[in-house]
Amino acid sequence: MSSFDDAFVSLMGNEGGYSNNPADPGGETMWGITARVARANGYMGDMRLLPQSVAKQIAKMVYWDPYYCDQFDPRVAFQVFDAAYNGGKPATWLQTAAGVEVDGHIGPVTIAAVNRSDARQIVMRFLAYRLKYLGDLPTWPSFGHGWANRIAGNLIKGAA
Repeated sequence: MSSFDDAFVSLMGNEGGYSNNPADPGGETMWGITARVARANGYMGDMRLLPQSVAKQIAKMVYWDPYYCDQFDPRVAFQVFDAAYNGGKPATWLQTAAGVEVDGHIGPVTIAAVNRSDARQIVMRFLAYRLKYLGDLPTWPSFGHGWANRIAGNLIKGAA
């Protein structure tokens, strides 16, 4: 199994099935894929019927490949992938965790700096910046408990 395949399986443990919570700015989702992202990537059917295999294809194209996750230790790759999928600023958090200039775009300098660093330290720093960001969102009262649990689970995965 590839690093992406493993990451997707873990991601499904964080995402689950269908949701249409009116408090969620992402709106209607299935397997964590929003209707907006599904439509932008060619899926026009009922979101409740979105096959997980289609969600996986979209996840690779939209949330894995653009962040160069194949270039990182699988523990780091999963964190970036999970954060991109869940929303936020994964490129910024990764650059900050690696101590490089923050421009919000992952490129050769960021990749090299991350790969020169201890993966566990990158994971811990990355998740700290992610949690600080989430804690400042106006939706924290509605979703903060779930986000904190997600990050706690990710810390456990990252320490492995």
